[in-house]
Amino acid sequence: MQNPLTSLADDVAATKRILDRQSGPTILVGHSYGGTVITEAGMNDKVAGLVYVSALAPDIGESTADAQRDHPSPAVTNRFTVDAGGFLYLAPDAVLEFLAHDLPATEAAVLAAAQQPIRVSALLDRVTEAAWHTKSSWYGVADEDRMFAPVLQREMARRINARVVTLRAGHLPFLSRPKETAAVIQAAVDDIRGQRTDS
Repeated sequence: MQNPLTSLADDVAATKRILDRQSGPTILVGHSYGGTVITEAGMNDKVAGLVYVSALAPDIGESTADAQRDHPSPAVTNRFTVDAGGFLYLAPDAVLEFLAHDLPATEAAVLAAAQQPIRVSALLDRVTEAAWHTKSSWYGVADEDRMFAPVLQREMARRINARVVTLRAGHLPFLSRPKETAAVIQAAVDDIRGQRTDS
C-alpha cells in the first residue's frame, strides 16, 4: 500500500515519530523532496547530522518549489499529471526517461507502477526551521540527474556548507549506485563519531 506524501508538516511529524524511538545520536538522510523534510525535522536534539542525496535544502521561509526558482524548469516538469486529490504522478514513459534512466528497464517499469505520489501543495509548504544552519551536512550530488540539475545540487551543497561527494548516477543513486551512496552516509557517521570522540 502506498503512503502518499501529504504535507511538509505531516512528513516532518512522521520523521519525528521515528526519531523519538531512537536511543542515540541519529543521522537523517533525505532524497529529493525528502531534503526539505530533514531540513526541518533535523532540528530534533537527537539529530547529529544531515545527508542530502540529490535533494533540496530550502532555507527558513522557503518552500521546496522556491529552492528551484532561480533555475530553468527541467524538461520533466511537463510530464507530471495531477489527480483529483491534488497528487502528482510522473507519466510511466517519463519515469524511464528522467527518473530511472540508469536503471534496468524492468526495475524502472516497477518504479513507474508503484511510484509514491506527493500532494502538489506540499511543494509549496514553507520551512520554518533549517537544521543545516547548525548541524553538519553532507551532500551526494548525482551528476547524471535529469530531475534536479547537478548545478542546482552543487549550489544547494555550497549554500549549506556540506561536504560533497559526486555520484555517477541519475536521480536514484541509492538504487543505481547503492554502495557509493551508502559510502556517503557512512562518511557522515564516521565524521560524527570522530567529532564526539575528540570532544
